[in-house]
Amino acid sequence: MIGDWNSQAGRDDYRGKYDAAMQDLPAPAAVRDVRTEYGEVRVYRFAGAAGSEPLVLLPGTSSGTPVWADSLKHLLAITDVYAIDLLGEPGMSVQTAPITSDEDKAAWLDQTLEALPEERFNLLGLSIGGWTAMNLAVRRPERVATVTTLDAVNVYDGIPLGTVLRSLPAAVKWLPRSWRDRFNSYTAGGKPVEHVPVADMIESGMKNYTIRQPQPRRITEEQLAALPMPVLAIIAGRSVMHRPATARSTAERALRTKTVAFYPDASHAISGEHPADIAADLRAFLLEHS
Repeated sequence: MIGDWNSQAGRDDYRGKYDAAMQDLPAPAAVRDVRTEYGEVRVYRFAGAAGSEPLVLLPGTSSGTPVWADSLKHLLAITDVYAIDLLGEPGMSVQTAPITSDEDKAAWLDQTLEALPEERFNLLGLSIGGWTAMNLAVRRPERVATVTTLDAVNVYDGIPLGTVLRSLPAAVKWLPRSWRDRFNSYTAGGKPVEHVPVADMIESGMKNYTIRQPQPRRITEEQLAALPMPVLAIIAGRSVMHRPATARSTAERALRTKTVAFYPDASHAISGEHPADIAADLRAFLLEHS
């Protein structure tokens, strides 16, 4: 089974909202579609300050590169940035072969990085993007210099049952938009999401694209402890995608570098709420561990 758009009209709706949200980002220096054995992966390159190995940004589910609108200018002050649309998710990447395991998910990302000119990368993943970065680090670490996770799901704690139950109506494509907006507002700490370009894009992806790949398995504490590269865990204190106190204690216990930043007032929409703080913590982390 391959993830795809439910209709051409749905794809066009998402593309229009994606393009509108991209207007809030700096113009990319380059855009390319990298061919992997699982499909073509959209990669944007943004030119930043001279620094360490480039950052690779991995977005949350049902979003894409525009989700970094508030963060990107701060990150470009650190180093060059690649932004990737996840394969098998809404975005400009196009899945052409089944993704049937966590190993497959690591393989397509590893093949994407292999096609880029640099040898090693600093991964920065938001939500499921944090899991995607960590999954690569666990399974194919050779190209990974560091990993930074932004309120990652299924890494330091599982998703609470209450959040799973709240998400179910939002997954029903034919229900009104208000159901999806209600869930997205819930994950963003109750903030309104109507008429917000990135939120419009995410809602359209949820409605118009069907993801067909297995749910990610939780990264174990043993896997975290065995990681050869430095890891920075940034955890939102008001997140509903895990139990923040549990996630924090797991990260502090398991990560070899013991680098954990806890933002007590942040929701799961942390990348838009604290972009300058995230960049400052990331800069200090990279300076310490480069």
